[in-house]
Order: sequence, then C-alpha cells, then structure tokens
Amino acid sequence: MKTDKKLLWKDLDRRKLHSCRIFDLYEVKRLSPVGRERSFFLLDAPDWITVIPVLKNDEGTECFLMVEQFRHGSSKLTLEFPAGIVDKGESPEKAALRELKEETGYRAGKITALGTVSPNPAFMNNLTHTFAAFDLSFVSEQNLDDDEFIHFHLVPVATVEKEMGTGRYSNGVMMMALAFYNRWKMVQG
Repeated sequence: MKTDKKLLWKDLDRRKLHSCRIFDLYEVKRLSPVGRERSFFLLDAPDWITVIPVLKNDEGTECFLMVEQFRHGSSKLTLEFPAGIVDKGESPEKAALRELKEETGYRAGKITALGTVSPNPAFMNNLTHTFAAFDLSFVSEQNLDDDEFIHFHLVPVATVEKEMGTGRYSNGVMMMALAFYNRWKMVQG
C-alpha cells in the first residue's frame, strides 16, 4: 500500500518535559495536513524484548517458562514471558538472551526471532522484539535488579493459550508475543 502524504503531520518543535528511568516524556508540536498546529505528548522509550522459552516438563508436556511478578501499573501479580529493555548499544537478540538468564537462570542453545512491532504507536516511539528460545539449560541463579522480585514457573503451552488475555495473563505485549509464536509455529508446520 502506498503512503498517502496527505495524512502526514510536520514536526515543528520537540521539548523534553520529564526524564525517568524507563522513558522520557516529550511535548511535540506538529502541523496537521490542513495547517493546524497541535501539541502531542509522547514517551521516548528504549526498545523492549520478549523471549518465549519453550521446554518440556518432567511429564513430557510442552511448556513455556513464565515469570511471575508484581506490575506497578495494574497493582497485580502477572504471569508473563521473560522480558525487558534493550540496553544502549545492545542488539535485541543479546538483550533477549541476557534477560532470559537474568530472570530465570536459563540459557538458550537456540534463539529464533519471531517479529517486531510498535507496542503503542499512538504515544510511544519504541519497538518490541519477540524471540523464541529453545534447548534451554539451567546455568545459574537469577540475577535480578534491586527492584525485581520474580519467580519462574513451567506452564503448559495449552494453559497459556487458553488463559492469555485473562486474569494473571493480562499483559498485552505478552498477547502480541504469543501471536508471533503461534504464527511461527503455523509456518513451521
């Protein structure tokens, strides 16, 4: 599909309003396609990664290695795939491997890129990259940040697919990651 240039806004000014650990808040002034000047607010955030670790439990059931943690935005415990921020100068793949090991102590023998999307282009400018991790081996204890308190669990794939989008599986970025994984599985046959 060809870009319709009649829909584009022109940047006029950009001013940082606030900086915090995980994003910067900007006011952006733009000129609309019909010549009106408006202000918008955006979050300038680093890219994120989500890694879907796949392994079998002791009974041979295919599972995801999920992390359980408290989320401050919702004030609730969630079950999610390991995820985090891509550090400056780090590739998304290296960030995925690092976050997997930090949050779970597992190392992946194989990692596969599944897809990249903008998590919310209405007011965020970052991307989220999704990977699947296979051939996992436990190599160390967790190496969590001072404000991270995470338990990890093996959860059957069927349970995650059934419950994603409900209750403790309510993180929208995790839903996007699962959609990438299911598309990849479908293509693999």
